[in-house]
Amino acid sequence: MAERHDDAAYAGDRPRPERRRLLRAAAVLAGAGGAGVLAATADHAGAADRRAGRGGRPTFVIVHGANGNAYSFAPLVAALAEAGHRAMAVDLPGHGPEGNFPRSYQAPQNPAAFAAVPSPVLAATTLDDNVRHVVRIVRRVARHGPVVLVGHSMGGATITRAGNLVPDLIERLVYLSAFCCVRLRSVLDCFLTPEAASTLLPRIPAVPTPEHLGVSRTNWRSADPEFIAIAKEALAAGYSDAAFLAALNTFEPDESAAVSTDDARGRPRTWGRIPRTYVRYTADRAVPLALQDRMIAEADAATPSNPFAVRSVAAPHLGPEDPRVLAAVLARSL
Repeated sequence: MAERHDDAAYAGDRPRPERRRLLRAAAVLAGAGGAGVLAATADHAGAADRRAGRGGRPTFVIVHGANGNAYSFAPLVAALAEAGHRAMAVDLPGHGPEGNFPRSYQAPQNPAAFAAVPSPVLAATTLDDNVRHVVRIVRRVARHGPVVLVGHSMGGATITRAGNLVPDLIERLVYLSAFCCVRLRSVLDCFLTPEAASTLLPRIPAVPTPEHLGVSRTNWRSADPEFIAIAKEALAAGYSDAAFLAALNTFEPDESAAVSTDDARGRPRTWGRIPRTYVRYTADRAVPLALQDRMIAEADAATPSNPFAVRSVAAPHLGPEDPRVLAAVLARSL
């Protein structure tokens, strides 16, 4: 399902050289749903008309970020259901039931074996694979009514590319502090910008895996209090310790190294015509607010007749600690 980007804006654009430290950062973007204070701009006009034309109640289809899974969003799905909305969370290839949780990752851990063990699915997984998977789900869900496709963090790359392929099946795209590439080619390229300079992700220690394994690996079950403190500061500053540890238990150790370097750009003529909302996490120390704002501005410049509806939540990268807050934000995007 490799795509050709035919728009003139893409001509001659090539990936920048990889930098191991930032590639590592690009793959440590865990998914979870979580609480804060909101502020909003007006929603994009015409969403109700699109929904009425398609019929049925909308379904939120939520795509996790790196090291995440559908279980990461169970609290958000429950909060949406309690508020009367239809919602589901997706496990991307190599995640959830296909996740790699080797015996060496369990307690007692075997660090040497853990660093060398293969990751059967993720080693060969690309952004194309993620997009194919999500498009299949969108096609099925769209039979029953409108689809609101939601992406957190690196999940933004997947929903953008899905928008390139099936724009007429998506009622709205919602980015939760997520990567939205239009001028910048990939998630890694986003981390190479001045706006990303303050990210704390590179401070989270990596497991030194051989390059041929094709994954970035993190020992989220580390008992080292310094590791836990650094991870909390980068991903969930402001959470209670109990809430962060609960979230930490949903993280998966491996993420595909390819996804963050693959072409993640949206096409103005397809993706660009889908109404979209960006939920800014103003306390995010993993995807800095300046980088979020740059991605919003570049997307709006590419499709000035269809700008982002922007909402702001005082939350770290994992989102609001109380999922009901994020559920209310999503409900307002309908």
